[in-house]
Amino acid sequence: MIMGESMEYRRLGSSGLSVPVLSLGTGTFGGRGKLFEAWGNTDVAGARALIDISIDHGVNLFDTADVYSFGAAEEILGAAIKGRRDDVLLSTKAGLPTGDGPSEAGTSRSRLITAVDGALRRLQTDRIDLFQLHAYDAATPIVEVLSTLDELVRAGKIRYVGVSNFSGWQLMKSVGLADTYGFPRYVSHQVYYSLAGRGYEWELMPLGLAEGIGAMVWSPLGWGRLTGRIRRGSGLPAGSRLHTTADAGPPVDDERLYRIIEVLDEISAETGRAIPQIAINWLLGRPTVSSVIVGARDADQLRQNLGAVGWRLTDEQVARLDAVSATDAPYPYFAYQRQQGFARLNPAPV
Repeated sequence: MIMGESMEYRRLGSSGLSVPVLSLGTGTFGGRGKLFEAWGNTDVAGARALIDISIDHGVNLFDTADVYSFGAAEEILGAAIKGRRDDVLLSTKAGLPTGDGPSEAGTSRSRLITAVDGALRRLQTDRIDLFQLHAYDAATPIVEVLSTLDELVRAGKIRYVGVSNFSGWQLMKSVGLADTYGFPRYVSHQVYYSLAGRGYEWELMPLGLAEGIGAMVWSPLGWGRLTGRIRRGSGLPAGSRLHTTADAGPPVDDERLYRIIEVLDEISAETGRAIPQIAINWLLGRPTVSSVIVGARDADQLRQNLGAVGWRLTDEQVARLDAVSATDAPYPYFAYQRQQGFARLNPAPV
């Protein structure tokens, strides 16, 4: 890994691309539509201010998608980085529906070419540093997807390819076919992973270790539940976006959440660090994690999240967080978790 003045950089999977351990997500840019309106409505001036702070702290990777605010997030990001494109890395995604038409969803050859050209136009750039499939498209042959991505890489429109929210078999089959035909390999997997949601660890993390696929973590604060504002018996704060967005995000068991927050409170008192900083710092110590995507509605929130780097939890604190956030493994993994013979043959990721 490489260290900057205030930021650590890691290789994205087994690729040669160095990325900061924290990157800025743009889900708050634009505020169009019910879901994204609840996230935030950052305009170009606001985005430029957040990007200035990010770059000052060594964060040069900015993640977006064509579905964020119906393309407005890409437009705002493109306008906000104007004049400094060579100083930043741009990551975007496509594949989720952007309309009701038959060609407005999925990752067919036609859709991918159209999606990349549209993203380049909205971002006001000639290349995308990391292009990710936002979802697996069961209706399109994997070889069609991979061959199209290969052509887009050869054309210079995209440089690295990744995926988001794939299952283990979908990702492994794609990597296997890429190796068979000599197509570009997926170097990243954008995944949900947090103290409140550790499902990534059972299959996708070992796959990432084995195949050199780096995790880019979305919603590291458990869809806004690990901010420190939610406490046992207090209910949701009045201004929480969870009032309108909880159903769209990952499920979290309330009792388990409260136990996690109580341990985070203890460690916050011990370290003087804010709860979100501790939750993010724990993720930075997990196997395969290349970058954690943080979001921010304003400068204060961004600066707090950026404070998750430059220090480390003790081994004892990590162990307490591991224990309080642990869950029973799903089948077939519970055997590996509980039985000594299985555990010896299949040790946990380190």
